[in-house]
Amino acid sequence: MRIGVLALQGNFREHLAMLAHCGVQGSEVRTVEELAATDGLIIPGGESTTVGKLMARYGLDAAIRERVARGMPVFGTCMGLILIAREIEGSDQPCLGLMDVTVRRNAFGRQVDSFECDLEVAGFAPPPVRAVFIRAPYITRVGENVEVLATFEGRVVLARQKNILGAAFHPELTSDRRIHQFFLDLIAGSR
Repeated sequence: MRIGVLALQGNFREHLAMLAHCGVQGSEVRTVEELAATDGLIIPGGESTTVGKLMARYGLDAAIRERVARGMPVFGTCMGLILIAREIEGSDQPCLGLMDVTVRRNAFGRQVDSFECDLEVAGFAPPPVRAVFIRAPYITRVGENVEVLATFEGRVVLARQKNILGAAFHPELTSDRRIHQFFLDLIAGSR
């Protein structure tokens, strides 16, 4: 199983390290050709406007949409959640429109308002998942085919729609492998 991590900007190294801890080879994805060699894709945290423009410049946006339409699983964290969303509140920035959700950017505040908390995740055995929120979004609307997996203070922060997983937080910044393993299980089930 080869998992690609979009490596245009942001936390891609941390995701690659987490994949290695899970016993899976990860690879940096910057081109359509590199994307074609993967079984699944992680879109990490970073700056969504910049990465959206770079994806369009390199043709990755169309290639990702096409691969997901054919069943490739994708996992967006923080910025990645923003990019996979169908709609971004109050913004006309480009997004992939893969997941039937609306997100609010920087919804928990600025960098100085970053925090950690414990989340109960649907289907996960105790203990709770430690979540790191850094200038994080959250989901304000979910479509009827979207499964809410975790909330924080009533706000949706982890959701799944078929082969698409979106997290408002950074699971790659903790030692807990369960969310990445959940994504790997999605990939194994889609093959």
